[in-house]
Amino acid sequence: MHRRLVVALLLGSTAGGAARLAADGPVEIHIGAKRFEFHPNKVAARLGQPIVLVLTTEDRLHGFKIPDLGIRADIVPGQQARVPLTPDKIGRFAFLCDVFCGDGHEDMEGVLVVEA
Repeated sequence: MHRRLVVALLLGSTAGGAARLAADGPVEIHIGAKRFEFHPNKVAARLGQPIVLVLTTEDRLHGFKIPDLGIRADIVPGQQARVPLTPDKIGRFAFLCDVFCGDGHEDMEGVLVVEA
């Protein structure tokens, strides 16, 4: 009898934890782009935690690229670009605009910091 109770409690706590993780869903990280800058230009994520990068702009077409993670998206004025990602390695990963937007374009960059 005692053994069944312990097993039931373990199964219940495991199922509850999994349900809680599923209900929380991915963390949304909002990044705005405007001529020559991203705001914020430094964002943080946790290793293994699903995230969605929500990218917006109001001024013109921009690109968003994280070369080390193989990520690329267009950011179109008035629309959201939603980029799902589950970081699988720790580090600092540079992101940049890869659509030329005029003098100063080469300074349009930021960093995604993935921590344990």
